[in-house]
Amino acid sequence: MIGFDLTEQQQQLKGLARRFSEQEIIPRAREYDEGEIFPREVCEKAFAAGLMNLGVPASLGGAGLGVLDSSLILEGLNYGCAGIANFVGANELGTLPIAIAGNPQQQHAYLSPMLEKLTFCAFAITEPGAGSDVAALSTTYRRDGDSFILNGTKHFISNGSVADWLVTFATRDKRLKHKGISCFVFPATLNGISRIRMHGKLGQRAADTGEITFDDVRIPAEALVGAEGDGFKHAMATFDRSRPEIGAIAIGISQRALDECLKYSRQRSAFGQPIANFQAIQFMMADMAVEIEAMRLLTYKAAWLVDRGQTPNAISSYAKLFSADASMKITTDAVQIFGGYGYMREYPVEKLMRDAKLLQIYEGTSQIQRVVIARDLLKS
Repeated sequence: MIGFDLTEQQQQLKGLARRFSEQEIIPRAREYDEGEIFPREVCEKAFAAGLMNLGVPASLGGAGLGVLDSSLILEGLNYGCAGIANFVGANELGTLPIAIAGNPQQQHAYLSPMLEKLTFCAFAITEPGAGSDVAALSTTYRRDGDSFILNGTKHFISNGSVADWLVTFATRDKRLKHKGISCFVFPATLNGISRIRMHGKLGQRAADTGEITFDDVRIPAEALVGAEGDGFKHAMATFDRSRPEIGAIAIGISQRALDECLKYSRQRSAFGQPIANFQAIQFMMADMAVEIEAMRLLTYKAAWLVDRGQTPNAISSYAKLFSADASMKITTDAVQIFGGYGYMREYPVEKLMRDAKLLQIYEGTSQIQRVVIARDLLKS
């Protein structure tokens, strides 16, 4: 049977995230966005509320939440501010390769401590010359006795300058392309690692986005996650699970935009009546509602399939592609409904539009999602 009811626990998780968003995130969103302030205080409160490290396995003492449960929480948190809430998704992304492919020693060393105190991690794969084309990355590693030596630079890394530990991807030979890539996990404080926070972003400005440089960084052999040459596989398996969560972020941003439009359209008058009475405005908001509902169905289905042990990357790409593109349209239309006020920082919709844009770029652009989908169609 097909069903669409959330369990009581899922309803509680969604409600908890929404309340946290309204009480702790929304009141700080504008200040943190304008000042590019990393929300450490909010992080502490989210950690205390059990809203972080959602996918740490129950065998390690974690909540062991599935992708659908995590998506419900991310939807609620991103209703408030995608920049502030970014640290939750970034930690989820960083822990996934260890939960998927890490050995028991790595899981205990890196995942278990995250339950004891506020800890940040980062998934370091993007480079100045290799974003969507993961197989073209240039960070290299080589064996040196019982160690590996890393050299290279990572760019646009969420949690990059605040992370306590890193999951990093490097190649032993660029000519091997994806077959030469391996995955490593190690503390972010090793000698030879330098990190800076990147400033001047269009949106999600409260999020920590870092550049990480590896200069002859020596890491132990036990830092290797899985087997040599399996790094690309681990990265793609991670994205299969994380892309529905991008859909959830898009839902949160879009629902906030619609709610703001509904409220504003009842208050703002033109030609002697509320603009909510105008069919042009009604149709725009009706389209928003339809698109948000479609986003939920695609995202929840993709997350549900992953939780059932199926990781069809095409359906995850459906969810990310549609949700990211729809969110950009919805938030742009929200600015239009607000008119000149929508263009001002005093009102929240211009920020929602800026925040939504990144959804079409990170974890595979909308164009790359179309490539993934087309290949899957042609293969089948």
